[in-house]
Amino acid sequence: MARFILVHGAWHGGWCWEEIAPRLQALGHEVSAPDLPGMGADAASGHVATLDEWGMFIAGMASARDEPAILVGHSRGGIVVSRAAEIAPGAVRRLVYLAAIMPIPGESMADIFERPESGHGSGIATAVSVSGDGNTMILHGREAALAAFYGMTPPDRAEAAYTRLTPEPTSMRAAPVNLSESRYGTVPRNYIYCEKDQSVLPELQRYMVSRQPCDTYVLETDHSPFYSAPDELTAMLHDLAAAEGQPG
Repeated sequence: MARFILVHGAWHGGWCWEEIAPRLQALGHEVSAPDLPGMGADAASGHVATLDEWGMFIAGMASARDEPAILVGHSRGGIVVSRAAEIAPGAVRRLVYLAAIMPIPGESMADIFERPESGHGSGIATAVSVSGDGNTMILHGREAALAAFYGMTPPDRAEAAYTRLTPEPTSMRAAPVNLSESRYGTVPRNYIYCEKDQSVLPELQRYMVSRQPCDTYVLETDHSPFYSAPDELTAMLHDLAAAEGQPG
């Protein structure tokens, strides 16, 4: 059995793993699904975090036990788990990117989303505006958000999720992800494609994997398989917990 740390994506909180955490625990795994600082329940604090702060936060959680953890990053969570692996590679057993941003060293999310494979600002980008102080991105377009994140999710679950979204730090988009082959590069990784994703398009997912080849898995789901296909995602993570070997 494994120790999982599940890292949420932009605008979300640890709550998005509410269908996955108990399923993995029922299979005997240890599971943590934290709110990143300033997100989820902590959004009320008004704190606006940096990528390095989030990376240190997750690296600290991974390092708190002798047993290395499997870090699962969803969407924007991919840059967080990547940075955590750079900070504490010995505490990370495996990285799992779930329809996630998987950068090469020194790259930012902005660099990736400028690629033609991204769809050039389609989908969720049309529903985002920047706060008056410029520190956060606010998601204000309900229909666009539901379509981009939850296209195959049960409507009641999608509506409930939308009401829990909170502002995202603006700096995350432009922050270069500082990584090295000697640290981050030593951690095995896998990528889970979401084939019906309208947020991180499948073409962009495959582009990122083409630059850092690793073993891949496929879900025929929207951007949020933790709601649209919880049993399938749980089974996949359970299988990954037994995976061995290096990426590629």
